[in-house]
Amino acid sequence: MNDVATTNSASKSIAYWFILVVVVADQLSKQWALNALSEGKVIKLFWTLQFNLVFNSGMAFSQGQGVGRIIGVLAVFVVIGLMLSLRDAKILATTIGTGLLVGGAIGNILDRLFRDGGWMNGAVVDFIDLQWFPVFNVADSAVTIGAGFLILGAFLTRARA
Repeated sequence: MNDVATTNSASKSIAYWFILVVVVADQLSKQWALNALSEGKVIKLFWTLQFNLVFNSGMAFSQGQGVGRIIGVLAVFVVIGLMLSLRDAKILATTIGTGLLVGGAIGNILDRLFRDGGWMNGAVVDFIDLQWFPVFNVADSAVTIGAGFLILGAFLTRARA
């Protein structure tokens, strides 16, 4: 019993560190984008990768523009559910995936809460532009990678059973 408590405690600590790193990296990179890419400035890096500032008041791939408040509230419930799921995390991949996903969700929730229109009216700051894929940010990347880790964790958990 004590080993399980230690494992769950360590698992939560790992997830919390991932959450912290993602939220800080996301918010710092968005602040940089707001400062460096204002007034339509675009920074071309290589091939099709460029930094280009856009604002998304909808959800993934700019769908659902104008329903940011609903998306923000739903995201808060998803974060709560994921945090509660950490109690049952048995595999490192699941812990990492949860930390990345929660950190990314919180990063975008903070935009909706505090940017532009205020309480769940703000738009998410996106700036990583491949020109052949919707413009995204660090939080979006963390959500996508975190989902991949959760899928991997589900397969590994099933393989152990």
